[in-house]
Amino acid sequence: MPPSTIPGGDQAGLRAYNRRLIIDLIRQSGPMPKAEIARATGLTAQSASVIVNALLKEGLVRKEEKVRGRVGQPSTPIALAPEGALSIGVKIGRRSLELALVDFLGEVILAREARYDVPRCADVMARLASEAAALMSGVTPAQHARIIGVGVAAPGTLSGWGDVLELGPRELQDWDEVDITGTVHTLFGLPAEMWNDATAACAAEMMLGRAMEFSSALYIYVGTFIGGGVVLEGRLLEGTRANAGAIGSMPVPGPAGPEQLIRQASLLGLDRSLASAGIGSAGEMREKVRMARSHPAWLDWRARAARGIAHAIAASAAVIDFEGVVIDAMLDSVDVEALTEETRRAFAQIDVTGTSPLEIRAGTIGFAARSLGAAILPIVRSFSPDRELLVKRRAAP
Repeated sequence: MPPSTIPGGDQAGLRAYNRRLIIDLIRQSGPMPKAEIARATGLTAQSASVIVNALLKEGLVRKEEKVRGRVGQPSTPIALAPEGALSIGVKIGRRSLELALVDFLGEVILAREARYDVPRCADVMARLASEAAALMSGVTPAQHARIIGVGVAAPGTLSGWGDVLELGPRELQDWDEVDITGTVHTLFGLPAEMWNDATAACAAEMMLGRAMEFSSALYIYVGTFIGGGVVLEGRLLEGTRANAGAIGSMPVPGPAGPEQLIRQASLLGLDRSLASAGIGSAGEMREKVRMARSHPAWLDWRARAARGIAHAIAASAAVIDFEGVVIDAMLDSVDVEALTEETRRAFAQIDVTGTSPLEIRAGTIGFAARSLGAAILPIVRSFSPDRELLVKRRAAP
């Protein structure tokens, strides 16, 4: 790529681009020797070697044990150094707060969680301050020096759908006055950026999961409410107002006419159904569902949610030619797969003549998808060659 197409358009911009290109290559393809890095990036052997040596000096990559081939000299694979760059993810949800410190590979080093019944702004922000202090108390000075930023994942609007939470019309309005990103920046003393929570969950599947192998896909995450993400040409689409994939707002058939998907396929509704059946008055949803896998309350909710999700998929596929759909949830993998299979069956009953066939897969991250996605996004922003999130490259056939 000529320098004129690189941000900055000069040699410094070109060097920065090539540096990110090599890091991204190793991140996606795994450890490889300098010669292979040069071939894969199109750089000269000398240029690749100079950049790799600089990255080694900075501690962003490390040398693995030498590998002896059949011919020639042994090669030394270059891998990402797990603690070469760290990042913090903060998920602010309607029922819980999650914080995670992750390494360069997306592995969790430290984590904190706080749960609540109602996301009242003052209470949640006070808990955030407390949990942030607790998390940082476990960070070593060496780790602190490697933290590049904080990603925040939160619903597009925390003040909305108060009626679904059975609250008064203005009980959550305080959220509209709070600068969440600025508050997080102050708490941690680090650069902070905010994303829609379902978009962050999609990022986690793209970067760390195994299901997102499509160039274009609809991602659906079932949490206390339900949201989604959109992947086009291998890139995660945030939208001009950071609200792409707001699938919970999509109208779908309901018992009394069209209603938003959020009223059919959110775990909040399942929680209430299980509580009415005397199952799990406290604890996480995944724990409650474990106790209810053969109970009608779970089976009925799953069928209803799957029908709503299937209609939302059919409507989305009529607008964008998705290759596939990935469904994940704040549940155990076996329950995510059960919901996904039920959705496949429901989708098969819908007339989708005129649209392209698509594959519906279960996601692989689960409960921590939003906090992990929030944590991994600052790393992508810093080290991806085009500063945009890319789907892992498919292996050559």
